[in-house]
Amino acid sequence: MVDRQDVWLVIPHPIRRLPADLAAVVILTLLTLATVFVPVVNETPLRVGFGLTFVLFLPGYAFIAALFPESGSESPPAETAEQSKQTASTDDSTPQPVPGTEAAAEYGNTETVNSNPTDSSGIDGIERTALSFGLSIAIVPLIGLILNFTPWGIRLVPIATSVAGFTLICVAVAAQRRWELPPDERFVVPYRDWIGAIKQELFDPDDRVDGTLNIVLAISVLLAIGSVGYAVAVPPQGEQFTEFYLLTENPDGELVADGYPETMTRGETAELIVGIGNNEYQSTTYTVVVQVQEVNTTDNSTTVLDRTEIDRFEVTVPHNETHHQQHTLRPPQTGEDLRVQYLLYNGSLPDTPTSENAYRNLHLWIDVEGTG
Repeated sequence: MVDRQDVWLVIPHPIRRLPADLAAVVILTLLTLATVFVPVVNETPLRVGFGLTFVLFLPGYAFIAALFPESGSESPPAETAEQSKQTASTDDSTPQPVPGTEAAAEYGNTETVNSNPTDSSGIDGIERTALSFGLSIAIVPLIGLILNFTPWGIRLVPIATSVAGFTLICVAVAAQRRWELPPDERFVVPYRDWIGAIKQELFDPDDRVDGTLNIVLAISVLLAIGSVGYAVAVPPQGEQFTEFYLLTENPDGELVADGYPETMTRGETAELIVGIGNNEYQSTTYTVVVQVQEVNTTDNSTTVLDRTEIDRFEVTVPHNETHHQQHTLRPPQTGEDLRVQYLLYNGSLPDTPTSENAYRNLHLWIDVEGTG
């Protein structure tokens, strides 16, 4: 049987020195980074569960812990009427010092000191929890806004590392500020008391009815958490579709939907980028067929007079990813208003590829002149 002390020693010493709640924040942050960047693990539902906690709670909790290292103040219990009478009678029976003497001055100072309630700027656990959610929702977008004006931009790696860095820095500040306070003033999460109370309610209830109700409540909470976790980890499948588009590269090296060739010379080439975005919820193998067509357009109706296949390529794209395939266009014939058509297929390829039997299609209009 594994000793709990041995498991505790596995945790690095700097984390063991932290208060329990701050150590939990550090461990959850590191586990979240592992579920985001470790292969195989980042494809499991663990990434969603840890990610939600990482974004919606941890940054705000660490920030609040740094701002309020002390424990929250509790209001003294209200004095009952009977206690008030007893206090009044005691005051009446106590001999009062003669005004103007040193005894009267000391008596007045004592009353003044005792009448001041304990002053504390801390907040209680409920306030910490509420503020943790609220501040997390404010902090994470603010970090994203700052990253938007940096060379890294709003991407997974910069966002994850920035939020993790902010959280860990706040944890370090919170730990230092708590250690500077007297032990009886530090904020402490009474998790041992919570565990003891839960065990008593579940395994040693006041009567059989309370025990049954506690078990039903525990099962209901677990079912609710499981239902929410399943809904988040396995969302309903949305619309299935594939993006299919053509791009060119401008002089700055950026891909743009502009600058397509319009007039070419026979034998001349033009570089195009074929973009395929897979949203089919499964890895899909696509086939792209490129044709140059001579067409006749009459009354908004286009008839293909001749078609020549000039290229064909196949590519496999995982779900939720985009593939850019560079394609060199070289028209084989001359003519005006030639249609260069790109036909996309995600299944078996027909004997005669046309725009009617293609899954998606694109086209360009070009004029090709002779070399003479």
